[in-house]
Amino acid sequence: MHTNMTTAIQTLQQQRLLLQLEYQTEKEAFRKQTEEMGLQRKVKRGDAWFPLKMGKSYYNSLNQLVVEVFRQGEDDEIEHNFEFGRPVAFFRIDEKNQIKYFNFTATVSYVDGDRMVVAVPDNGQLIDVQGAEQVGIQLFFDETSYKTMFEALDRVIRAKGRLGYLRDLFYSRQKAETFSFAPLHFPYLNRTQEEAVNKVLWAKDVAVVHGPPGTGKTTTLVEAIYETLRRENQVLVCAQSNMAVDWISEKLVDRGVNVLRIGNPTRVNDKMLSFTYERRFEDHPDYAQLWAIRKAIRELRAHRKRGDDKYHQKLERLKERATELEIRINAQLFAEARVIASTLVGSAHRLLERQKFGTLFIDEAAQALEAACWIPLRKVSRVVLAGDHCQLPPTVKSIAALKGGLGKTLMERIVENKPEVVTLLKMQYRMNEEIMRFSSGWFYGNQVESAPEVKYRSILDFDIPMTWIDTSQFEIPEESNLTFKEQFVGESFGRINKAEAELTLLTLETYFNKIGKQRILDERLDVGIISPYRAQVQYLRRQIKKKEWAKPYRQLISVNTVDGFQGQERDIILISLVRANDDGQIGFLRDLRRMNVAITRARMKLIILGDASTMTRHPFYRKLYDYIEEL
Repeated sequence: MHTNMTTAIQTLQQQRLLLQLEYQTEKEAFRKQTEEMGLQRKVKRGDAWFPLKMGKSYYNSLNQLVVEVFRQGEDDEIEHNFEFGRPVAFFRIDEKNQIKYFNFTATVSYVDGDRMVVAVPDNGQLIDVQGAEQVGIQLFFDETSYKTMFEALDRVIRAKGRLGYLRDLFYSRQKAETFSFAPLHFPYLNRTQEEAVNKVLWAKDVAVVHGPPGTGKTTTLVEAIYETLRRENQVLVCAQSNMAVDWISEKLVDRGVNVLRIGNPTRVNDKMLSFTYERRFEDHPDYAQLWAIRKAIRELRAHRKRGDDKYHQKLERLKERATELEIRINAQLFAEARVIASTLVGSAHRLLERQKFGTLFIDEAAQALEAACWIPLRKVSRVVLAGDHCQLPPTVKSIAALKGGLGKTLMERIVENKPEVVTLLKMQYRMNEEIMRFSSGWFYGNQVESAPEVKYRSILDFDIPMTWIDTSQFEIPEESNLTFKEQFVGESFGRINKAEAELTLLTLETYFNKIGKQRILDERLDVGIISPYRAQVQYLRRQIKKKEWAKPYRQLISVNTVDGFQGQERDIILISLVRANDDGQIGFLRDLRRMNVAITRARMKLIILGDASTMTRHPFYRKLYDYIEEL
């Protein structure tokens, strides 16, 4: 065991160095972006709102001073990157057109469309922002997340006891411990889903649910959590992103489980808000009393009289009562909840400080850096990871850190070391057989099969479910200034291929005409247009707004990056690959996991648009192209 321990610790120390590298890269990129990037580009990239209208400020239920801000301007096709927990900074534009930052950091409390609520330090600095002209807000470098990850790694490296045991286990081939009792039967799950739930229940240390696209990973996970709650009083459920946490929380709530969500949801509606900690706290019968005491404390501070020797006594007494009430409300909220749900980084929240749990469930585990997984792992005695390491990897900005292996996730490590704890879900319920077959062959050793009810699904009779429109075959008249070659926009704003974008929309229009308007609207056939490049996505969004034929279908068509379609599905998917050049350069399209996600979003029809002569120099795209040609 001793050798295991040294390899584990060495690898984790190596990870710490790589994370340090990533931290510096991101911080530096952020500094450059802040100092050198023009305001318009920041707004375009979704990292800033300007101009901003200031709304009211008030104290929220967590006793934080917050201010409402509203995004003004015409940029509604720009998806922004603001979400709960992200640090932000206010700025103003001075006479010389320079960006001047206010010197405090604030945090996003929640965002709903063009309205955002921001928690600010309660020290009078907000007044300056409210009084200024031409104010904006931008995302700030996320120091806290890194700090939390470094702390977690340090704790794991030094760990004894259960945490040390799990660390050495994950890094070795040593068999994980299991219970043995008769398998349970679940009538509404298929065979591999049932096997996965049983493996979760049998695991003393670790289990992995590997869910390829459309195989009902969430359904299986919810079932496993539900069954675990028959044996344990409370479990911790985490995921990398706020969106993934919302998704699983919502499914658990639908199943009748009492969920307490730490942090705010990305989709702000009553159903989602009702299980957040903040809303529950506000709804508690003792909250009115607490609010009154807090108000009294603020007034006492504001109107402190000279020579009032009772001031400190009064203040202390009020503060004590407030703390007492707060502890009581919290104790009750936590006692009632069966599932505590948060992001991985969010599990370091002060509310969870001394909490311990039997089991931790990590959803979308293949998208999380290993360091982030160790944050909640400190609180538990066993862990269940669910995800798919053949889909989107974690984001790593530093190329050196990526080469050093920072992108290797804990889930991948466990899948390699302990195949016996993994269950592959093998029945998919999303795609036409022919769309699935390619992905199954390349990524899942042909093990994934289609449920009979989706096998032959299609929109038109005798339709071919996958087509590749090769843009290198098109002749464009000399006088037209369009070309099927990729172009750069801005210095690092990305690649764009305008002719391909036009062709994408034309292809969709033609396909829609074949189906017929009435049917599209009656059956609400939905469409996803995917491009790996953000510049292309924004260009496509602008173009589609101008098209008369697309007006009736506004609600049915969404355009986004691969990451934006994570976990989603559509009846029809069009993919604009953008890359077209003479040297066969395909950039980050070499990360095939991205393509796996893109092609497996489609239920019935997949249309790929791309320059085959550029793309097919890569063996994967060559094989995909030939596969589609054969169909």
